[in-house]
Amino acid sequence: MKVKGAVAGSGAAEGTDSRALRVRTSGRLREATPVKLVQSAATQAIKIVKAAPDLAINGAPPMFAEPLHVGRPNIGDHKRFLSRAGEILERGWLSNNGPVAQEFEQRIAEFLGVKHCVAMCNGTIALEIATRALNLKGEVIVPSYTFIATAHALQWQEITPIFADIDPATHNLDPAAVWRMITPRTTGIIGVHLWGRPSPIKELEAIAREHGLRLMFDASHGFGCSLNGRLLGGFGECEVFSFHATKFFNTFEGGAVATNDDALAEKMRLMRNFGFSGYDNVIYPGTNGKMTEIAAAMGLTNLEALDEFVAINRRNYGHYRDAVAAIPGLTMLEYDESERNNYQYVVVEVAPYFPVSRDRMIEVLHAENILARRYFWPGCHNMEPYRSFYPHAGLMLPKTIAVAERVIVLPTGSTVHSDAIDGVCDVIRTLASSSA
Repeated sequence: MKVKGAVAGSGAAEGTDSRALRVRTSGRLREATPVKLVQSAATQAIKIVKAAPDLAINGAPPMFAEPLHVGRPNIGDHKRFLSRAGEILERGWLSNNGPVAQEFEQRIAEFLGVKHCVAMCNGTIALEIATRALNLKGEVIVPSYTFIATAHALQWQEITPIFADIDPATHNLDPAAVWRMITPRTTGIIGVHLWGRPSPIKELEAIAREHGLRLMFDASHGFGCSLNGRLLGGFGECEVFSFHATKFFNTFEGGAVATNDDALAEKMRLMRNFGFSGYDNVIYPGTNGKMTEIAAAMGLTNLEALDEFVAINRRNYGHYRDAVAAIPGLTMLEYDESERNNYQYVVVEVAPYFPVSRDRMIEVLHAENILARRYFWPGCHNMEPYRSFYPHAGLMLPKTIAVAERVIVLPTGSTVHSDAIDGVCDVIRTLASSSA
């Protein structure tokens, strides 16, 4: 697929091959309407940076007129979405497991190659329902280097998150660290596929079997990514996806749990609908976790443009990779090209010998309206309430702390084109050659 440029609020690129995309559904390939984007002026660099005096932090104007975010929403074919929205309004069925939500679940399950997709209103509720459906209690081992929702989903249910250290090469859980944190109160493990790169699934499965623990995965970053050619979604007892607006595949706001366990899927469907089994018959404690019809319509529309979203991310990843490789003191996290990846995150580690600190780099970039982020600093264990609960947790998390102190995540996605990436890298190159 040929990709030249991308724009705000859309999902394809100028120069995309005019042939219809092909999306696999119901065991066959389905034609999808190509998405046409118009390049946004807001993402175009308005100056050239060659030396420290050119930097906004030193008094020059910012490089971008509007903020350049790490991730802006991808939106597929507008007409297709509006057509679906019109049908929803005509039908008058807006929520409560409507036909669009059911179709969305079927399409996602087929795409992932799993028996069940249980769509939810967001990824956090999906985590909470999954952990409750697995009857997790006591202590559950999770990484500290993850988005706070992973820990909060446990704490909200009075389950104690136990933070295990990570492998600094992968940023995912270190199986040896997981093994060290197991106690008689441990009931489960939640692995996180950080940046869309799979957790050490085989090793975690072995630990779970040995100790009789439940195993599930937070796959919020992992939609469309694979391990040994198999898409994430069918590993462990279940996997949880986030379809938040900032994810490369979104449903406005949404999430889902994928599983091959019939009983678990049925239990979660009960739990997301207050425990109702038919009219006036509640058979299980539940909550409201349902996905709306309009969110499912956005999901179906974006699923048809998924290949284009990935192509844009991959193009941007390659552009950054080539530029960063030439800057001493910076290392970019790479994706396994033998696997399927969504390339959603451009993750760079800043070495101690780089002329400026990671935090100073963030400050300089923000002055240019380049809103790079220091994900997932400072680690869940350094946020409340965990900081108060476990004031000495850091003693067991030296690699988590080290990685959190050196990672910076750069803007990408369908609102970021090659010229913008050149501008971002010009700023970073200037920092590499000065102490701005």
